[in-house]
Amino acid sequence: MKNPAAALSRIRPATLTAPLVILIPALIVGAALLLPPVYLVVRSLGGGSELWDLLFREKVAAILGRTLLLVATVTAGSVLVALPLAWLTARTDLPLRRTWAVLTSLPLVIPSYVAGFVVVVALGPRGMLQGALEELFGLQRLPSIYGFTGAMLTLTLLCYPYVLLTVRAALQRMDPALEESARGLGLGPIAAFFRVVAPLLRPAVGAGALLVGLYTLSDFGAVSLLRYETFTWAIFTQYESSLDRTLGAGLSLALAALALTWVALEFVTRGRSRYYSTSRGSPRPAPTVRLGRWRWPAVGLCASITGLALGLPVAILIYWVIRGVLAGESLDPLWTAARNSIYISALAAATATAAALPVGLLSVRHPGLLSGTLERLGYISFALPGITIALALVFFGANYAGFIYQTIGLLLLGYTALYLSPALGAVRTSLLQMNPRVEEAARGLGRSPLAAFASVTLPAARPGIAAGASLVFLLVMKELPATLILSPTGFTTLATSVWAFTSEAFFARAAMPALLLIILSGVPLALLMLRERP
Repeated sequence: MKNPAAALSRIRPATLTAPLVILIPALIVGAALLLPPVYLVVRSLGGGSELWDLLFREKVAAILGRTLLLVATVTAGSVLVALPLAWLTARTDLPLRRTWAVLTSLPLVIPSYVAGFVVVVALGPRGMLQGALEELFGLQRLPSIYGFTGAMLTLTLLCYPYVLLTVRAALQRMDPALEESARGLGLGPIAAFFRVVAPLLRPAVGAGALLVGLYTLSDFGAVSLLRYETFTWAIFTQYESSLDRTLGAGLSLALAALALTWVALEFVTRGRSRYYSTSRGSPRPAPTVRLGRWRWPAVGLCASITGLALGLPVAILIYWVIRGVLAGESLDPLWTAARNSIYISALAAATATAAALPVGLLSVRHPGLLSGTLERLGYISFALPGITIALALVFFGANYAGFIYQTIGLLLLGYTALYLSPALGAVRTSLLQMNPRVEEAARGLGRSPLAAFASVTLPAARPGIAAGASLVFLLVMKELPATLILSPTGFTTLATSVWAFTSEAFFARAAMPALLLIILSGVPLALLMLRERP
C-alpha cells in the first residue's frame, strides 16, 4: 500500500466527521425510530416455532406475491400519471396553471378508506354507475371492481401526488442553463428533456416512487374494502382475530423486511451522481414552454385525472351530506374534531420536519453507513401499519415512559415515526440540488455550521422542505389507526369521527367529517402552491 494514511481516510466513515450539532439530533431521531422494530423483534421471539410455521406457509407466499404486484403497478402508474402533470403545471403556459397545480395535488388528502368506499358505491357491481346504466340501457351488471384492478386504480389515483409534488419542486429549482446549453448544442426540446432534464429529476422521482411503494405496502383501508388481500390486511386480521399478538408482530416484522428491500432497491438505483449546478449565482426561473395547439388536450388530461381522483369522491360525499342535512343531521359536533385535527396535524408537521433536517443533512453532506441506516429507518417505519407503530409506542409508554403515556407527546412521537419519510424525502431532494460549496463559502467567512445552514442552505431549500411539511400535515389529517390508539382520552379528530360513524353505518354522518377533512387539508396545500413562483 503506497499511502496508508490516504487509504485510512477513504475507509473512515464520513458520518463521523459530521458536526455534533447535526450528529446528535440525528442519533436521537434514530433511537426513536428503533422503538417499533425492537418491539416487533421482542414480540416475534416469543412466537417460537409456531411463528416460523406461519411465515413459511404457502398462503403467506401468495399474499407476498400479491403485495409485490400491487406495489410495482401502483408505483409505475403513479410515476406515469405524475410526470406529465408536474411538467405541465411547472413549465408550460397551461391555462389556469396554478389552479391545476392545486387540484391535481389534492387527491393526497383523501383517506384510502374513504376512497375505497367511494369506489364501491360508485363503480361496484350494484353501484351508482350500474344503476344509471341499467335505467338508460338495461345493463344488468358491470364487471367487478373488487380485487387487484380496483385496488390498483384506487391507490394510483391517491398516491400519484407523492411523485407530483417532489418532481414539481425539483423542476422549479432546476437551473435552466443546463437545458439551454443542450439546446445550444443542437438538441431539440424533447431530446434535451430526456438527455438533460430527466436524469436530473431522478432523485425527485425516486423519492416520490419510494413513498408511493411504502404507502402501498402499509395501506389497509382501500385493499380491505376492495377485497384484495395484501400483507397489511393479513396483519390487521391477525391482530383482530387473536388475543396473542405475537404472530401479528411476526408478520409485521416480515413487512418491515419487505420495506427494507424496497428502500434498498431505491438506494441501488439512486447512484452517486451530482444533481446540482456548479455555475455561479442563483438559478433563474426556467422559460415557459408554449403548448400551442396542445393547450386544450393538456387541460383535458388534467381535468380527467382530477375528475376521477378528486371530483368523483367529493361529489359522492356531497350527495351523502345533502341527504344527511335533509334528514336533520347537525354539523355542530364537527367543529371540535376539526380544531383538534388542525392542531395536531400542524404540530406533527413541524415535529417531523425538524426531525428530518438532521437526518437529511447527515445523509447528503456526510454519507456513510450510519447516515444510511438512519435514513432507511424512517422509510421502514412508513411502511409499517399504523396499528403496529401505535402498539409499539403503547408498550414503550406503559412500561418505560409513563409520563408521556396517553398524552399528546406520545401521539406526536407516533406521527413522527410514521411520517418522517415524506419530510425526509423532500429535505434530501432539496439538499441534493444545492451546491455544498456555497455553504462552505459561508463557513469560510467565519460562520458556524449551524449559522451557515440557517442563513444559506435553509432559505434555498425552503420550497422542498415546505412541500415535505405539507405532505406530513395532509397525512396526519387522515391517519386513523395510530390516532385511535395513541390519542388521549376524549381527543377526537375528523378521521376518528369518520371511522366512528362508518362503523355504525351512518353514511350521511360519516360523509360530513370526511368532506370537511378534505376541505381543511386542501387549504395548506393550496396556499403552498399559490406561493410558488410562476
